Amino acid sequence: MHARNHWGGSFDVNHGEEEKSWNTEWDRAALQSQQQDRSLDETQQGWLLGPPQTKKKDKYVDLGCIVCSRKAFKWTLISILSAFIVIAVPIIIAKSLPKHTRRPPPPDNYTVALRKALLFFNAQKSGNLPKNNGISWRGNSGLNDGKEEMDLKGWLVGGYYDAGDNTKFHFPMAFSMTMLSWSLIEYSHKYQSIGEYDHIRDLIKWGTDYLLLTFNSSATKIDKIYCQVGGSLNGSIATPDDHYCWMRPEDMDYKRPVQTADAGPDLAGEMAAALAAASIVFRDNGAYSRKLIKGAQTVFAFARDGSKRRSYSRGNPYIQPYYNSSGYYDEYMWGAAWLYYATGNVSYISLATNPGLSKNSKALYDIPTNRALSWDNKLPAAMLLLTRYRIFLSPGYPYEDMLHMYHNVTALTMCSYLKEFHYFNWTQGGMIQLNLGKPNPLQYVANAAFLANLFADYLNATGVPGWNCNSRFFSSEYLRNFATSQVDYILGKNPMNMSYVVGYDKKFPRHVHHRGASIPHNNIKYSCTGGWKWRDSQNPNPNNITGAMVGGPDQFDHFRDVRTNSNYTEPTLAGNAGLIAALASLTRSGGHGIDKNTIFSAVPPLYPKSPPPPAPWRP
Repeated sequence: MHARNHWGGSFDVNHGEEEKSWNTEWDRAALQSQQQDRSLDETQQGWLLGPPQTKKKDKYVDLGCIVCSRKAFKWTLISILSAFIVIAVPIIIAKSLPKHTRRPPPPDNYTVALRKALLFFNAQKSGNLPKNNGISWRGNSGLNDGKEEMDLKGWLVGGYYDAGDNTKFHFPMAFSMTMLSWSLIEYSHKYQSIGEYDHIRDLIKWGTDYLLLTFNSSATKIDKIYCQVGGSLNGSIATPDDHYCWMRPEDMDYKRPVQTADAGPDLAGEMAAALAAASIVFRDNGAYSRKLIKGAQTVFAFARDGSKRRSYSRGNPYIQPYYNSSGYYDEYMWGAAWLYYATGNVSYISLATNPGLSKNSKALYDIPTNRALSWDNKLPAAMLLLTRYRIFLSPGYPYEDMLHMYHNVTALTMCSYLKEFHYFNWTQGGMIQLNLGKPNPLQYVANAAFLANLFADYLNATGVPGWNCNSRFFSSEYLRNFATSQVDYILGKNPMNMSYVVGYDKKFPRHVHHRGASIPHNNIKYSCTGGWKWRDSQNPNPNNITGAMVGGPDQFDHFRDVRTNSNYTEPTLAGNAGLIAALASLTRSGGHGIDKNTIFSAVPPLYPKSPPPPAPWRP
């Protein structure tokens, strides 16, 4: 049954009739127009519709990992080529052109003098000389030194001759090695810059190798030290020895006695200082540095032996007239300070700051001779070395009280070097008379110049502009001016207009009191007395001993260039060591300032380490 259609009619749809009616109702005119369009030829269609539009396809380049359009690839290549032309081509052209680098500035006068002063030590070498020694008129010598001492494995071959004679004095030789090491530790960058770093290290090692032969350095306890080779009895007549004979060291044929000290805290203390300081210089050579430290500790233990507390030179006629020691407490302070820096062992700094040591050495007394550094008096150098410890590390208790006193005395020593205080006499030509008008003044002058300039460098390194002399304040430039004036005096700014360093400038001593320099290098051996004609000759030395600083003028600035007057014309190891140290401190060719930290490499931390942080809290 079908539902009723509410709209009327049946539910069936007649499709055929409806379609027929649609077709009959089409617009006949439109159909006729379509038939006419189909009949148009292609030419007419081109006139009416225009040319057919074709879409261009982009071309691509396959680079393997990526695909990009040819247009983008082309512009990329053009960009790279442009960048190469703009950037790379100018660089290539610049590198291909000849370089015109600026020449370094010429070395200053102090560098020139320093290089020459170092050569003096080459000229003073004893033993089998290396091929690169550089002194044409020197050869092997002293090859039988110490041969008669049966307990010496390597005999006593090597080391340095002290002055114009052929004697090896171990006390000033050790002091010279300490001074060379100190200057190198403080100013290593300058030596490196001027190309003399390896040279001075070789000179130091030549000396310390020899010092290790003078006692049983492999032992922990010793009972003697060989303190001199050669020499003469003061006033000896017609006895062939180093003073009576005038012979080249290569030609020596007389006996060279060896002096032995079964006591000698002064000699042993200085040797300990030399070996300890050198151990810092050679810290890059662990085995050798440890060997030096062991030797320093052994010989310092000998110095501290209570049964051996007497001067090494006492009663010895071969030593006392020439290098007599006035005491040994200064060497205790000096040696202990260097051993502390070399080892970090607090027992050494405790000794160096012991009040009894300063009392017995009279370090705190206002004595003019105590303010002049020399091979015999180490007090001003030892107190400056310990002042360095206070300035840079501030160790505090229990050393502060004595270090503060040493600092004060050092400051007063610097004040005594200033002309306005009239503490020392000065010559009219401008030389300070630290040795109170006695002969050979220049070695004391050079040492004081080194100490003054070094103290100024300490102040500058800590940002301190100067120091006080009682109520007056002086800038560190006063010390530099003092050091400069004294070294300049040595180099020729003096009333004689003469450089007292051989080979420096045009006018310098030509009749130096020196056997090897005064005898021709002509393959002729001159006998003990046969060489006297060269000693007494009025002619200049045939060999210039380059770099030798002679004894210097008298208290009136007068100088006699006479070979037979050793007070004026004889050079020494100790004098030249001080000169080298002063020149190294003053030269500006190798930069400015000091090496603050190397000397403290072995010093342990002064304060306990901070405790580790607590573990994280956990509930």
